[in-house]
Amino acid sequence: METTPDFKVHVVGHNWAIDLFRQQEQVGRVAQSLLLTGPPNIGKSTLGRFWAQYLNCTAEPRPCGYCLSCRKVMSGNHPDIRVFDEDEALKIDQIRELQRELSLSPVEGRYRVALLCNFERATTGAANALLKTLEEPASQVVLILTAVEPGSLLPTIVSRCQMLKLRPLANEAILTALQTQWQTEPAQAELLTQLAAGRLGWAVNALTDQDFLARRSRFLEDMLDLLRMHRAERLDYASDLSRDTAALKEALVLWLIIWRDLLLLMSGGQTKVINLDWQDKLQPIARRSTLAQAKEMVVRLQKAYQNLDRNVNPRLNLEVVLLHLPRYADI
Repeated sequence: METTPDFKVHVVGHNWAIDLFRQQEQVGRVAQSLLLTGPPNIGKSTLGRFWAQYLNCTAEPRPCGYCLSCRKVMSGNHPDIRVFDEDEALKIDQIRELQRELSLSPVEGRYRVALLCNFERATTGAANALLKTLEEPASQVVLILTAVEPGSLLPTIVSRCQMLKLRPLANEAILTALQTQWQTEPAQAELLTQLAAGRLGWAVNALTDQDFLARRSRFLEDMLDLLRMHRAERLDYASDLSRDTAALKEALVLWLIIWRDLLLLMSGGQTKVINLDWQDKLQPIARRSTLAQAKEMVVRLQKAYQNLDRNVNPRLNLEVVLLHLPRYADI
């Protein structure tokens, strides 16, 4: 028997946030300015799309995944829903055009919804332009912003939004989703679950990217090599890697997880390290490093990643990190 395709945005975890949204809507208090924060790939934009679909679904239970509105949301063709999810920074002209659209009544749905992902990348002019809409949104408008950290946005933006900080998912939820929704082999699902550190989106990206595990091994080996390198060699490496922003971002995240694992190994905590398959290679570094060094590297890597969205020169950004790495010639 044929089954009707499901056009529903599926959210794994974050049930507390969905319950809150639904409770507010049931009493007629839909939050018109939302700010979803949390680590990259944790599900912020997926949750935003789910809520946009929910608000404009025409059947029950919402979102049904079958009505015309749900289908248009999934195809990206709903006239009342705008999603900005590009790598480029949002410009003031884009915000002004969006404001013109939001001033009009919905064409088909109950609400006009705008989802502005990674709003920390917006230009200052674009952020300031959005303030007026946040201050006085029309009754049929819902604005959803996402950002890694609220501190990366203008305080006036944050103060005008209802903020929800999304938490990492439990490993069990990620493992189940990978096996049931993406039909991942058990061994691969377990490895990706551990590496994801609560970020289902990261695991799915890694699953669909055939070269990801090879790049992960290369960047982890690079970190071992960098710890042995002299200053000039590190600067040469920074010059090469900084030419590819996507690769640089991936490397910084992987290195950040390594140094967090080193902190766990040095502190003797009961929490399992994320890079379980690399634990034997990390142990010699843990024995040579101090807690202060590991904490400093975690902070520097976090800052370096954030700087990539703040127009900091990628090469200089990476050089600062690499020049502060400890050097161990004999690991």
